[in-house]
Amino acid sequence: MNQTVASPDTAPAPINPNSWNGSSAAQAGATQTQFISFAIGDDQYGVDIMAVREIKGWSDITHLPKQPEYVRGVLNLRGAIVPIVDLRCRFGQGLTETTPLHIVIIVQIGGRQVGLIGDRVLDIVSVDASQIQKVPRTGHGEQTDFLSGLVTHDNVMIALIDLPNLLSVQDIAADH
Repeated sequence: MNQTVASPDTAPAPINPNSWNGSSAAQAGATQTQFISFAIGDDQYGVDIMAVREIKGWSDITHLPKQPEYVRGVLNLRGAIVPIVDLRCRFGQGLTETTPLHIVIIVQIGGRQVGLIGDRVLDIVSVDASQIQKVPRTGHGEQTDFLSGLVTHDNVMIALIDLPNLLSVQDIAADH
């Protein structure tokens, strides 16, 4: 009696006919990335879901003197003073006329929390990191420095916000 048992270590790897664009090792290296998508006017933006601490409805904020125009003020969030950034203004599209329908996305940037004003939350989006495209550089690179990439999801372009570059060093220093 000759018994031959194939051990799992020697079994050939299954072949996936749908993976024609790379080796299985390359496919295994592809990582999923998730972000919260939200709207500002007709444009869609996304922030890394791991940076989001909470999403809350609009509430009154306290305005502070001598802040950049896009820093609308601060919010007391359970004892923590959180600066509120008007993304529409930061992106050069004028001030947001806030209403009770607007939202504030509280994100962690470095060691501090910052609130981002948006018109409305849209979805949680999951994509392969390989789907994120570079932002094309134009003559005014300053406007695109806030973006880490672009991704198309459900036939809509979503601009991913580069949170560490959203605030200047002076803004963070002035906030301390």
